[in-house]
Amino acid sequence: MTDAEVASPIDTRQSERKVILASSLGTVFEWYDFYLYGLLATVISAQFFSGVNETTGFIFALAAFAAGFAVRPFGAIVFGRIGDLVGRKNTFLVTMGLMGASTFLVGVLPNYASIGVAAPVLLVILRLLQGLALGGEYGGAATYVAEHAPEGKRGLFTSFIQTTATLGLFAALGVVITIRTLIGEAAFADWGWRIPFLISIILLGVSLWIRMQLNESPVFQKMKDEGTTSKAPLTEAFGRWTNLKWVIVALFGAVAGQAVVWYTGQFYALFFLEKTLKVDGATANILIAIALILGTPFFIFFGWLSDKIGRKPIILAGCALAALTYFPTFQMLTGAANPAMAKAQQNAAVIMAADPGTCAFQFDPIGRNKFESTGCDIVKSALAKAGVSYTAFTREQITGDPARVRIGSRVLAAPDPAQLSGDERADAIAAFREQLAQALSDAGYPAKADPAAINKPLVVAILFYLVLLVTMVYGPIAALLVELFPSRIRYTAMSLPYHIGNGWFGGFLPTTAFAMVAATGNIYYGLWYPVVVAVVTLAIGLFFLPETFRRSIHQ
Repeated sequence: MTDAEVASPIDTRQSERKVILASSLGTVFEWYDFYLYGLLATVISAQFFSGVNETTGFIFALAAFAAGFAVRPFGAIVFGRIGDLVGRKNTFLVTMGLMGASTFLVGVLPNYASIGVAAPVLLVILRLLQGLALGGEYGGAATYVAEHAPEGKRGLFTSFIQTTATLGLFAALGVVITIRTLIGEAAFADWGWRIPFLISIILLGVSLWIRMQLNESPVFQKMKDEGTTSKAPLTEAFGRWTNLKWVIVALFGAVAGQAVVWYTGQFYALFFLEKTLKVDGATANILIAIALILGTPFFIFFGWLSDKIGRKPIILAGCALAALTYFPTFQMLTGAANPAMAKAQQNAAVIMAADPGTCAFQFDPIGRNKFESTGCDIVKSALAKAGVSYTAFTREQITGDPARVRIGSRVLAAPDPAQLSGDERADAIAAFREQLAQALSDAGYPAKADPAAINKPLVVAILFYLVLLVTMVYGPIAALLVELFPSRIRYTAMSLPYHIGNGWFGGFLPTTAFAMVAATGNIYYGLWYPVVVAVVTLAIGLFFLPETFRRSIHQ
């Protein structure tokens, strides 16, 4: 008999706890590293993209955040193949070391003021390395835990892995909040933001030591002993229609919707609070942290529930609720977090009228466009910088400048740059921006959210609801993906749809949504992105996604 066959129930339970703890702690560290950047996007925008206008700089910062997500599918292919060829454990160690080194180097990277354009270039390179590492991490952790789990408990066991992303985010929030509180906002924005990246080197050492205590997965070890491991996991997973079709169904019928719900609930909500609703960074972080504390146990609850009723109904219900409720939920969040802004929007709506042919898309990839060539550009640039939601109103009879903006009953005409030159043009644009700022202030639009006016219990309740949707779609997803694919190619096959979904559909959500807002002027317009994706997943999942919770994974 083998050691596993003679092991006592107590030994088995201790082994199971060790597997979950070791796998989860290591993955928490990797998510901590990865999400530090997302939490500090506003600060990083000022540090590394200060050579461009403010709106473009923030979109660039979000794009660099998304760059790490862009390469995650490639990391899934590279490390997934290694995991199916040589084993799960050793792959863990490589991905963790790469992640930790990249994170530490962000903390010592000179900023734009020191080395110019080389700073954002190096930052993006480090983000790409982080994305590659994370692309190989999740599939390995989920596969490793699932292959240790007893039948009927895979949803419960893998749900602990599902908490790691939120726990990593929470750990990053905790470190950021603590440092901000200890040294103050000014010092944090200047140099203190580096500390969370630098201390990750300590977490790296601890996590590597924990991972080194693990043995190989019993499922993989059995395949290795019998000589049945895949010799070409990429070809077997993606070159055969019998496997490839489930990769496609997993992506569009489950993971894409899960991803947009995840990133809307935990990242877009934070960016929306801080960037759009003008809530100060420390307060926004604390409110999100409280919601995460309240919501995290539901990852385990929905993982456990999926062992009883199935993975599919829980995931698709979360997508359906998100699609139905996102718009009213974020409108309610505006009223709770910045009631002055909500009141001003209701009582003094901002409407811009201009010839659409004179309006540029307010995003400059080179960073040199000040958007001052037409009256429309001047108005849109000023409103975007102020974070004001407006309606772009065009009429057939409007055939050029002047562009006009109406704030309540007050109408301001933008200067026509074509009729001015030199200092006269610059003075006219500056005067218009001052008039616009004063008109917005007179109409009740606040420059920042008033901390005393924030309805914090209601904000936390709204954020908790968004996190609850996250737990519905994310808690059961690992077990579903593990059960969809045979053990010979499991690491490779499940990693790719997961990281395309979360890396591309989810990771690009903040960048895409804010670009949509900048283009239209409507602060809620970006929500169409997660709503549409969630609806697509709901439709495809209902008809094509199989239920997997009673399947055996020993195949």
